[in-house]
Amino acid sequence: MGVIIRTAGQGQQARYFVRDLALLLEEWKLIQDRTAKQPLATCVFEEPDLVERTVRDFLTEDVDRIIIDDSKHFERVQEMIAKISKRSIGKVKFYNEPQHVFDRFNITKQLESAFARQVMLKGGGYLVIDETEALVAIDVNTGKHKGGKDQDATIYKVNLEAAEEICRQLRLRNMGGLIVLDFIDMRSRKDQQQVYNRVRDGLRRDRAKTHILPISPLGLMEMTRQRHSESVHSAVYDDCPYCKGRGRVKSTVTMSVEIQRKIGEIMRKRGRDESDFQLRIVVNPGVYERLRKEDEKLLIEMEKKYFGKFTLRPEPALHAEQFKIVNAMTNEELASVG
Repeated sequence: MGVIIRTAGQGQQARYFVRDLALLLEEWKLIQDRTAKQPLATCVFEEPDLVERTVRDFLTEDVDRIIIDDSKHFERVQEMIAKISKRSIGKVKFYNEPQHVFDRFNITKQLESAFARQVMLKGGGYLVIDETEALVAIDVNTGKHKGGKDQDATIYKVNLEAAEEICRQLRLRNMGGLIVLDFIDMRSRKDQQQVYNRVRDGLRRDRAKTHILPISPLGLMEMTRQRHSESVHSAVYDDCPYCKGRGRVKSTVTMSVEIQRKIGEIMRKRGRDESDFQLRIVVNPGVYERLRKEDEKLLIEMEKKYFGKFTLRPEPALHAEQFKIVNAMTNEELASVG
């Protein structure tokens, strides 16, 4: 047989290759058994789903914990990890608290910051990130970091800090294509080279392929990053119907997810004696259609899970990103956004 080793394997220990080969051979045996028992044409292999891809692609030695708030997925992840590394099973933790897991670990705020045009740096400087059809432009500014007597040292320090944050933002926002970095002008070629090295080193952690050029005479650093899929910004936001594409608004899918999270949080906090608990969810008509059609089964499953009842009501006056959740028995407003 033949084996293809990807460039990501460079510098890895031999036991990782042995383990991966064993898993592949096991998968191949399952495919052979499946086809031998199936006389008709059948699907012999499918690309793994999100849960399996997460374990396969992101469970590395530097991961300390995996926190899952779904019992079925929790058990499944444990089974998959047991095949790879039994000592890593203890890293998987089940989360079962009323507060949503994203809010508990401050992920919601981090996701919101992923869409901010301005990103603050710890030292007082900041980045300005603009995504366009043709390229991504990232501008570095000193901000409050005005420095003292040695202006060159101050600029160099801000640029180094910006270099690290830029590499993080590229991964966080999944930005790809042509990217132009406008660092603060540095007169020293040595300083320019150090900033270039910092960006280059930071990109080594990136799973996407990147190509980077040194800082040009105009003070710009150009690079490309492989575009595996649409950026996070494009995935979460649709063109705004209110301003005909000149602005952005959260998609109905995103709003549906946010509403489901909020419903789950409310239902987990209610008293056990409230067996006939009913919620009235007031939403924009576009979001109403999404909840009533594509996500109807999900809401029914939530009703069964939490022993409650949900009714939907479209409200044309509500913005696409606004919604209200009301106790249908008392008319008490339990949650509202916008």
